[in-house]
Amino acid sequence: MIEFSNLPGGMNARSASILREIVEEYMETGGPVGSQTLAQRLTPSLSAATIRNVMAELTQAGLLFSPHVSAGRLPTEKGVRLFVDGLLQFGALDEIERARIATRLSVRGRSMQEMLTEASSMLSGLSAAAGLVLAPKGDGALKHIEFVALGPGKALVILVAADGQVENRVIETPPGLPPSALVEAGNYLNSLLGDVTLPVLRQRVSDDLAQNRSELDTLAASVIESGLATWDAQHGTLYLRGQGNLLTDITEIEKLATIQMLFERLEAQETMLQLLQLAQESEGVRIYIGAESGFFGMSGVSMVVAPARNEHDRIVGAIGVIGPTRLNYGRIVPVVDYTARVIGRLLS
Repeated sequence: MIEFSNLPGGMNARSASILREIVEEYMETGGPVGSQTLAQRLTPSLSAATIRNVMAELTQAGLLFSPHVSAGRLPTEKGVRLFVDGLLQFGALDEIERARIATRLSVRGRSMQEMLTEASSMLSGLSAAAGLVLAPKGDGALKHIEFVALGPGKALVILVAADGQVENRVIETPPGLPPSALVEAGNYLNSLLGDVTLPVLRQRVSDDLAQNRSELDTLAASVIESGLATWDAQHGTLYLRGQGNLLTDITEIEKLATIQMLFERLEAQETMLQLLQLAQESEGVRIYIGAESGFFGMSGVSMVVAPARNEHDRIVGAIGVIGPTRLNYGRIVPVVDYTARVIGRLLS
């Protein structure tokens, strides 16, 4: 029988071994685990009758449940949580795996958006779940702003940060806007720049327009206000890859409508802020099982999230994986942890 240094919840070694085997078998197959299967897996072996008695005790403790009257047992979210906290042995990435992750993310000539998209795709591929990467908040100083006409009623706003990051957004422009108004708007904003952040620039523009010191016409002023509104310093960009992985395993997420709602939540702006909040509350990797975090308010879904910190230990984003409860936590946690560290270094 497996030796445990610290048994969780006052469990004895026999109960801990059986719970561990049930959770690990469930993570491999997604199906209920019966006493006969456990009798074959346990070393030293136990009789099926003894195993059934222990399973009944674990069920009464709320750690297991039976999906059908005559079926085996599945772990509850409480059982998975106890397994993760006290029975799981987390793997460690070797030097080859670390080098592979660092190489995939640090290709020269790649933009920040491309790097973060690659990080999300990589997490999805390594975990067989959905990879989440929340881009850093755009609260740095700006270096240049430019407006480019795209056609009737639309213009592209190009904001270049002092650290070289580029934000491109499409805005709606007033009907009949002449090209000269876009040029005038860009020249005006660039004249106010001088190693200032977007909030400071917004305040300068607001004060200038309010006091009528600017000679800009109404159309140019509206372009400026629209252009500044495209970069919100308090929000980021969520990169989500691998949604299809959630559709291939709906053992516990039985309704596609639930998954659709999950996708909608992931794309919502408020969800990005919640991701950052969860990252800020943790020193390292955090595991949320089911509705624990209040993030999705549903069972059958787990999330592993870690903060990405720069050289000043400031949080500049969040890295994570979301998938069914039977995620391979032992494998995913070290991957998320190291990826977050690499992202933090690269963003520094």
